[in-house]
Amino acid sequence: MKKFYFLALTVFVFNVSFSQTNFFKKDTLTLSDAVLGYYKGLYPKQVKRLAWLSDVDKYFYATDTSYIVKKAKKCKKDVEITLSEFKKGDTSLNRIPYVEHATDKLFVYRGAEGVTWYDYRKNEIVTTVKLPSEATNVAIDFDRKQVAYTIDNNLYMATITDSKVAVVENTDENIVSGQAIHRYEFGITKGIFWSPDGTKLAFYQKDETDVADYPLLDITTTPGSLNSIKYPMAGQKSEYGRVGVYDLAKNKVIYLNTKGAKDDYVTNLTWGPKSERLYIFQLNRGQDDMHLNSFDASSGNQLKNLVHETHEKWVEPEYPLYFNPSNEKEAIYLTEKKGYMTPYLLNIETGELTDLVNISFPVTEVLGFTKDGKYFDFMATGTDGRNNLGYRLEMASKTLKLLSTSAGTHSVQISASGDYASDAYSDFKTPGITEIVKIDKDERANILTAENPLENYEKVSTSMITLKSEDGFNLYGRLILPPNFDKEKKYPVLIYVYGGPHAQLVTNSWLGGASLWMHWLANQDYIVFTLDGRGSANRGFAFENVIHRKLGENEMKDQLVGVEYLKKLAYVDSTRMAVHGWSFGGFMTTSLMLNYPDVFTTGVAGGPVMDWKWYEVMYGERYMDMPEENPDGYKQTSTIDKVTNLKGKLMTIHGTIDDVVVMQHNLAFLQACVSNGVQVDFFAYPMHPHNVRGKDRVHLMEKVLNYIIENNQ
Repeated sequence: MKKFYFLALTVFVFNVSFSQTNFFKKDTLTLSDAVLGYYKGLYPKQVKRLAWLSDVDKYFYATDTSYIVKKAKKCKKDVEITLSEFKKGDTSLNRIPYVEHATDKLFVYRGAEGVTWYDYRKNEIVTTVKLPSEATNVAIDFDRKQVAYTIDNNLYMATITDSKVAVVENTDENIVSGQAIHRYEFGITKGIFWSPDGTKLAFYQKDETDVADYPLLDITTTPGSLNSIKYPMAGQKSEYGRVGVYDLAKNKVIYLNTKGAKDDYVTNLTWGPKSERLYIFQLNRGQDDMHLNSFDASSGNQLKNLVHETHEKWVEPEYPLYFNPSNEKEAIYLTEKKGYMTPYLLNIETGELTDLVNISFPVTEVLGFTKDGKYFDFMATGTDGRNNLGYRLEMASKTLKLLSTSAGTHSVQISASGDYASDAYSDFKTPGITEIVKIDKDERANILTAENPLENYEKVSTSMITLKSEDGFNLYGRLILPPNFDKEKKYPVLIYVYGGPHAQLVTNSWLGGASLWMHWLANQDYIVFTLDGRGSANRGFAFENVIHRKLGENEMKDQLVGVEYLKKLAYVDSTRMAVHGWSFGGFMTTSLMLNYPDVFTTGVAGGPVMDWKWYEVMYGERYMDMPEENPDGYKQTSTIDKVTNLKGKLMTIHGTIDDVVVMQHNLAFLQACVSNGVQVDFFAYPMHPHNVRGKDRVHLMEKVLNYIIENNQ
């Protein structure tokens, strides 16, 4: 039996207890209410759809029956547009529309017939660009009233006079134009990009000819039918991405002449400010060699390599360029080469990079330049990775100003002039506050302070803790104790885990980032514990890249640091520990049950990766390399040949049409259990993809938590 050595645990506890004397009977939190809490009014109120007008310092937000526009100065009401007033101009509406863009005169929204530009001061439609009903991936040029969209694998555009202009119609079903490529990795969220002057349309295209078909069963037909998707698995043939450019005046498409292997990744497409150049991040399939290249948008020829980055583990581009409005030769380039995602100033003629700010924490979101180019605004964690704060960088002096004056999880938007910001935030103790900020004077006008929606419910006690990894990193955790907690009792524990990249569970936000079902479980006399170990998000590159080529190894060690902490608490029943997680958390749950079989009595693994050779190329090879390059790593991280280690009770769950972690993972694991005479439990959610959503999620959580309560004995 292996011996595991743990460093002495340094524990910092920040505790907020919601327990109080019961002078009157408290409401009982049902599991259904906990799972559907957003719809039940159990999450703090927010200012709905809050956004700034694009041309003046006014903001707008929605109520159930209207939009209200207010001036930033003194938050004075400017105009309110009710549904009945909307209907005077647009009789097709039966509820207030979702406004995608707004000026001091116009709302732009998608209606029944297409995209509508609506004059809310006159209550009349200015124009509607009609779209076919099957249009998806809609990209709107708000200034010129033109819209691009896809139908199936083809790309079209629409104008005021023509609803369907063909840009690319593919005769080969393996060619896909205008959609996000590379399975939404590398910062990709969309596939269509209007040039600044509206004369050209850039788009991603992928060739999936060599990608294997993967079968998903549709049980809604009689007999059941096959839905075949393209799914590139690690080490197998991948898709081939490229960038096309459509010139509206010439009615012609050209493709950028990118160099390198055909299965390299192209990502973070950026238009130059004059619509003459395109900038593309090109990454080799090994994901350790990246080039930022410029291209002529008319010919498609490569002009220059501006930046070249390499790393022995991986390079992961996540942001496009951000051009300075006052200097077309300058752009912000974000990179992790200093250990944290930080901004550099890039000269787009010479490729010279200038370090702008000395920070030892990561940027989490870019807000962009102010219109005069004086300031660059962004979100970052600050020195505590559980926070998310707004920052303003003055370009001339390289001075950094904190826009968020309190710790917490903030969402900041900047006004048209850059003089004002909206700041919506919560923290561990605060359900939610929304303010309008006059930035230069730090003046704040409160427009909403949310009440505690759980005030009349039985209160749990939540603590934010800090432990230490074996190599000295702070590990942030969250401990939830039952109502009427008795330190003389012994309580069972559920450890809820994710543990993988691009996710963070413990945050300085309302309830510490916990889901309400955790409160329900605490009400069943349970302790619920969560720890963000190495590999998780918003802690810097060194904290994350320790997982390279051995997914799960160090992540499990960190979860065991949490276990050792729990065992030292006198009120924890260390003989009754359960673990649950989904996706990467399902992989972690199964791995913990098999690698540390004496620690946990019970596990529930949802949508789990069971062997990384069956996961997608883009994500899987970044962290594990190809199977032939890292055979020992793939063997060590696989759960399939470890099934005989199982001692406790394990249930695995999968959606039958999961196109993210395909069901082959779970079925192969079950096959190994059958072959080795190992008893496990399994539950399938028919016709659900990777996540079980809607009302069926109540069934899911009942299944998960009942299994834990019944077996963690």
